[in-house]
Order: sequence, then C-alpha cells, then structure tokens
Amino acid sequence: MSRVPLAIPNIGEREATLMNEAISSGFVSSVGHFVSDFEKRFAEYVGAKYAVACASGTAALHIAMRLADIQPGDLVAVSDFTFMASSNAASYQFAELLLVDSDPESWCMDVPKLRAELERRKAAGEKLPKAIEIVHILGQPADAAAAVELAREYGIVVIEDAAEALGAVWTSGPLAGRHVGTVGDMGAFSFNGNKIMTTGGGGMFTTNDEELARRAKHLSTQARQPDRGYLHDEIGFNYRLTNIAAALGVAQLERLDGFVAAKRAIAKRYNEAFAGTEIQTPPQLDGQESTYWLYSVQVPASRGAGARDELQDFLAEANIESRSLWRPLHMQPPLKDEARVGGSVGEDLFARGLSLPCSTDLTPVDQQRVIDRVLEWLAGSGE
Repeated sequence: MSRVPLAIPNIGEREATLMNEAISSGFVSSVGHFVSDFEKRFAEYVGAKYAVACASGTAALHIAMRLADIQPGDLVAVSDFTFMASSNAASYQFAELLLVDSDPESWCMDVPKLRAELERRKAAGEKLPKAIEIVHILGQPADAAAAVELAREYGIVVIEDAAEALGAVWTSGPLAGRHVGTVGDMGAFSFNGNKIMTTGGGGMFTTNDEELARRAKHLSTQARQPDRGYLHDEIGFNYRLTNIAAALGVAQLERLDGFVAAKRAIAKRYNEAFAGTEIQTPPQLDGQESTYWLYSVQVPASRGAGARDELQDFLAEANIESRSLWRPLHMQPPLKDEARVGGSVGEDLFARGLSLPCSTDLTPVDQQRVIDRVLEWLAGSGE
C-alpha cells in the first residue's frame, strides 16, 4: 500500500517556470528581482509594512534578537513548548532564558502565567526579560494582544515566532483582521520544506518599523555598506535568500490561499471523524483562525504512558507517517538549567501529542485511510 506522508511540499509548473526564469537570468544567488518581489508581495499578504527575506526562519529570529539588542546575560522569555530553533535564536546571543509553559486551551504561551512571574521578579528585584518571544504553535495564533500589553507595561520587546503559522489570523477582538507575525515589534516566518508554503529552505523577517527593516536587511548581507571599498560597519551575517529560492516563494505565495483552505478542510474532516471519541483534537478558539500547519491530536491519557508511541507504530504498520510533538525546551539537555515557569502542560502535550498526515494535496481517500486506522486503534485498545 502506498505511503501517506506527514507533510510534503506542493510544487507545480508555475514554480518550475519562475525558477527557470531566475536561472536563465544568471542571477542565481542573492541578487535578482525575485528577492525584492517576494519581500514586497509577502509584506502585502500578511499586512506588514516591511519584509526581509532570509536564509531560514531561524535566521530571521536571530536577526530579531540582534535588533532587540540582546546581550550576553540578558533574559529572554520564550514559549517552553516549541521547536528548539525558537530558543536557539536567543542562545546565539548568549542570552539566559525564561521558559514559559503553555496554556492548555491554545497550546501556546500562557501569558497570564508570565505576567505573574514578572510581577514576582519585579517585587523581588530579580532580572526581568529584555524580550518576549511568543510562538504561534502548529498554526494556532497565540495571545499576542496580551503579550504586547504586558510587554508595553515593562518596556519589553515582543518578537513573534510565526514559523509554523503563516496565514493564521485573528477574526475578532483587538487584533481582528491581523495576521500573526505583524503584531509584535518583529516577526519571523519559515519556508522549510514541510511548511504550508516553501522556498526549499528560507524565512522572512517582518516589522512595521522602517529602521528595523533597514537594519535587518543590512545585517543579513554581512553588514556591508553599499560602496566600492567593502566597508562593513558591524558584525553581520550571511542570512540572504537566493533569487532561485525567492522565485519559488513568489509562485508558492500565489497559491497560499489555496494551501490554507486545504489545511482547514483537512482539519475539518479530521475533527468530524474524531468527534465523540477519546481523541483530543487541536485548539479551536473563538476569534482566531488556525492554519493547522501540522494537524495534531492528543491520545487519551487513560491509555497509559506509551499510548502515543503505540498509535504511531500502529499507523507506521499501515505505511502512514506521523510524528510526535515538540519536546519542551526545559527537557532539552542544553537548556535543563534555564529558568522556567511551570512545564506540566507542555510535558503532557509532548507525552500525548501526535501529528497526522496533512499535506495540502492529501486526497480524501488517503485521509480516510488515516482516520480508519486511528479509529481501529481506538477500538482495539478498549474504546
């Protein structure tokens, strides 16, 4: 039986045409019109004033940390339940971390828990964060409004890690109509191969501040001044996106609305199929529209500690790929001594969470194979 992959890119003739155009132009590296075209169109799509194409989402986050003036020993508050790249960007600047547990309803940072910790630290005269990095997990918008409000009270920079959530929006409340990645001081997106759209590998830095955008572009190009003498006025990075990759991005961006619609339709079918079972489906909060980048469920706690692995193995036997969720950062060996607030919610999400196939071109037949296999496992394990 054919394999059902977890999440693969959806690339067609338009992508090949534009990439061939970039190759034929001779501008295959970081110079070429596709880079600026991609930046302009992306900014327009998400509603940001400025966008700077980068080599990866991690590169975009690192630039944001640099622009937040994160220095060795500074404290950065970051979601504990996230992919390691989120914290790596701060660690590159030799920052200390404050790992904040998830809200069980959204799976994203528990901002009230962070507020309580900042109040405690302020009263005790302890170090306060210089930046808050809030992560929109698996396509689900975090409570960015609360994070920004808290940050403004304490004079803290807000960085949005939107690597997993391109296309996610708020539909009501103070952020109604806004895209993730455009609310904080800076945002970062990823175009890795399994993301909702891809450039093969790449990312985007977003901001509404002209000076931050200028400096981000400057840092991404080795901080080189535009003159004949190869003058570099600070330590920069080679974080540029290639023209070929940007051409792919332009074509993918043209199809992004369709990709988002496909992800939401896939999630709807899964949700309907698992309704009334012990499977816990992803967050569906009022006033938000997730993109369900990776459609992820939680297996029943009643099935015991090994239930997630049992289901994953059961799916693999039917040639269906699935993947566990992120191991919380406080459980990662390099970060075991970092400060944290809570952690039990993220630990539970990791222990019971499993991502199911959700490629944008997943066929109804293949999705039904996945559904049937999950339901079979539930029935066989005592449902």
